[in-house]
Amino acid sequence: MQIEADHQIDFRFEIYRKLIHISSLSIPLIYYFIPKYDAVIYLLIATGISVFLDILRFRDGAVKKFLNTIFGSLLRKHEVDDARKNLTGASYLLLAALISVIIFPKLIAIVVLCFLILGDTMAALIGRRFGKTKFLKKSLEGTFAFFVSTIVVVITVPKVSGSLNEYLIGLATGAVAAVVENLSFGFFDDNLSIPIISGFLLWGLYLLVLPGYNLNLN
Repeated sequence: MQIEADHQIDFRFEIYRKLIHISSLSIPLIYYFIPKYDAVIYLLIATGISVFLDILRFRDGAVKKFLNTIFGSLLRKHEVDDARKNLTGASYLLLAALISVIIFPKLIAIVVLCFLILGDTMAALIGRRFGKTKFLKKSLEGTFAFFVSTIVVVITVPKVSGSLNEYLIGLATGAVAAVVENLSFGFFDDNLSIPIISGFLLWGLYLLVLPGYNLNLN
């Protein structure tokens, strides 16, 4: 959530948008219970459909009008810019989930996707409503809300050792993810930058601090 006054979406619609966003917590939740191969197939289909519709809405006026009638009030300015032709946040999130599931061990993918979904929701709502202190590119309040949400994730997600070190590396990664969200804008969409950067960091910390544990939760 940017601290600038030029917001493209009314706060009431921002709440609706983030309620939809937070419903995607179903992705890491379902992934916990199904094999990686199945998750990749489902996400590949969902991502393909979403990206196809995004491309089609910029090429077909009738499709664009139809989709804008349904979702237009929830889209940000850069998502409806005909010149930039950006994907919607939904497509970026599905793409991020697909990449995370393919690249990372199951535990890492689940954690970083929860960071993204819950953290981005809280950063947007708190930052937009209460953000007054400039911090890096956005607001201190929004960035702090993101970090607090990662604490909730670290406490609640499955553990492979349950040791203090496991909690500490999760919190350290959460802090980095909060800064990444703050600095991500424009081409560097936070739906991609948050899980990819924090995923590699968390994976590396597990290999360094807690080597030998099965991060695939099987």
